[in-house]
Amino acid sequence: MTDQTTRTAPSIVHIESAGTALVLEPRPGGSGLPEVVHWGPALPGGASTYAALAAVTTAPAPPSALDEPWPLTLLPGEADGWSGTPGWAGHRAGGAGAVRWEDVTCEAEGATAITRASSADGIRLELRHALDEHGVLRVDASVTSTSGDAAPLDVSALRAMLPLPLRADEVLDLTGRWCRERSPQRSRLDHGTHLRASRRGRTGHDATLLMMAGTAGFSWRQGEVWAVHTAWSGNHEHLVEALPEGAGRHHAVLGGGELLAPGEVRLATGETYAAPTVVFVHSTEGLDGLTRRLHRSLRARAGHPSRPRPVVLNTWEAVYFDTDLDQLKALADKAARIGVERFVLDDGWFGGRRHDRAGLGDWVVSRDVWPDGMAPLVDHVKGLGLEFGLWFEPEMVNDDSDLVREHPEWVLGPAAGSPREWRWQQLLDLTNDAAYAQLLERISALVAEYGIDYIKWDHNRDLLEAVHTVDRGDARRVDAPAVHAHTLAFYRLLDDLRGRHPDLEIESCSSGGARVDLEVLDHTDRIWTSDCNDALERASIQRWTSLLVPAELMGTHIGPASAHTTHRTVDLGFRMLMALQGHPGLEWDLTTCSDDELEALTRWTALARELRPLLHSGDLVRSETPDGTLQVTGTVDAEQGRAAYTVARLVTGRDAVTGSVPLPGLDPTRTYAVRVRPEAGLPAVVQNTYPAWWERALDGDGLVVPGAVLTGVGLPVPVIGPAQGYLLDVRAR
Repeated sequence: MTDQTTRTAPSIVHIESAGTALVLEPRPGGSGLPEVVHWGPALPGGASTYAALAAVTTAPAPPSALDEPWPLTLLPGEADGWSGTPGWAGHRAGGAGAVRWEDVTCEAEGATAITRASSADGIRLELRHALDEHGVLRVDASVTSTSGDAAPLDVSALRAMLPLPLRADEVLDLTGRWCRERSPQRSRLDHGTHLRASRRGRTGHDATLLMMAGTAGFSWRQGEVWAVHTAWSGNHEHLVEALPEGAGRHHAVLGGGELLAPGEVRLATGETYAAPTVVFVHSTEGLDGLTRRLHRSLRARAGHPSRPRPVVLNTWEAVYFDTDLDQLKALADKAARIGVERFVLDDGWFGGRRHDRAGLGDWVVSRDVWPDGMAPLVDHVKGLGLEFGLWFEPEMVNDDSDLVREHPEWVLGPAAGSPREWRWQQLLDLTNDAAYAQLLERISALVAEYGIDYIKWDHNRDLLEAVHTVDRGDARRVDAPAVHAHTLAFYRLLDDLRGRHPDLEIESCSSGGARVDLEVLDHTDRIWTSDCNDALERASIQRWTSLLVPAELMGTHIGPASAHTTHRTVDLGFRMLMALQGHPGLEWDLTTCSDDELEALTRWTALARELRPLLHSGDLVRSETPDGTLQVTGTVDAEQGRAAYTVARLVTGRDAVTGSVPLPGLDPTRTYAVRVRPEAGLPAVVQNTYPAWWERALDGDGLVVPGAVLTGVGLPVPVIGPAQGYLLDVRAR
């Protein structure tokens, strides 16, 4: 564990942990928020060094600009001299929103810097910048309206923002769409605002997860990188911004926060708006350094899943809406035979849900499908020694449902008419107390009746016109934005369920990976990475999702040979290989499998159980060939005594022979035994001979190699085509 240190010098407050530091300089007399002097690598010498840094790095004042140097504060705004995106924005009844912060205090408590301030027009501000033992900085901000006779305080924005130095001159973020989440895009850090704003009412398939800025050419293992993540499942934003005049003593800013609609947060006297946590991370070891800090920080949470992640079978791509009892029992029998540990029944079990245009909202077991209730299936599954899971989409309704026919007022939307449909769905208004209570009771009753171990919680549409009618006084009723309130109600619903059923596990699914963020992970036990089970597409989706999400929280399943989203056929070996990179499972009708396939899957589930202590606790290391056609993804334990590496070919390379590919993360002073694990699948090859090491690594105790050779030079790659790969098991001798 890394010691955390906090020292205070005259007029300097700094917090430091795990090689990362945040340095603040309070303004004289408590007038104005503290200036951010430094965020990034910790510097030797502590307080005296940071005091000298503050003294010598004040920027010059250029012509045709402010007459004196100005500070980049914790909430930069026009009063500071900042002409860019403001940290705070708000108003009372349309009055000027400019704020002069007064009575400012800034002090360190442990590894947390706490800043408090107020304004003359009745706003109280609190900022908390907390560094954990892994160097992850979490920023929490809140404002309270304290004016007794003024108009309500409309909050427009409360962003967390930190500076970037001149050497951060490239930006990397992620975009995506359904079945192609987490697609990287890189650009220069030029003048202007690189803004990623999501108004989807959920995190979004195109959510960047991390907005990153770094030194030129930063990569998985090289370069210095600064990153931000807004931990929020509703509307949100991330930004990198550079102005011609810079940012005080810095070059640019990096930030994020909730994206609020006009009038969405309106505070009466005594009310508080607490902004979502914004997470900042710095690394001097490329993207792998960011990931290592984030994964270790997540794993240190009190509520992080601690028991081994069970191998899952989800029924969706096996049976779709055909929920025939005999077929499902036969599927469960096959699942138990190959070593599956959790059986999850997907859509189609409730109400009139025989297709995707009806029944959502009617969370009662369909007597048409289950004349004797669901107990015959649940009892059969549990009798095989498997856990039982069930699919829900609690926040959505179909117009063709008993719920909407009985309670049309529970559908969220404007008075002018329903929002446009998306997958024939509308949104249930979770801010309606009656709707919330019924939903909680029905799900909870099913969990109790059937002993449900796991819920797959789906959310299959963006939120458009997510407003509800509220009384604003003077007989005025208005359509008020509801995404903020809905998101909080969603978190509360998850917590209420888990409070009633402490052993219940919940997956966050949102038409695949459209609700992936650190806040939803604080209320659930894993995310569904993508609806695409094409293993070749998954190679990239999983790689970039793992920037933020560790393997044990990332659902990765084997689908049928022909993927239903791409119609591409991929060998079983590669499908098994890719599914080992997360929380593994299957979505496949096992009753159609040959005996050879079932035997291969049995070996695979045994390997998944063997490797999960390593894969679900170790540090992730990644590299690739210069042309990006071959990926190496490894997991190394904390003592560098064991590692597992996936070597995967995505597309054909420019060279006939790839050459030797290093295995990062090992100790070059130790010796290792390298084994190829055929249980993860062996690649088809297009070659006359294997590399010299291959046969020895397939045999017995494996190939013994110095760590310096493995990390400094590597092993030659067989000639394999696209969607082919292999797994290396590496152990210290």
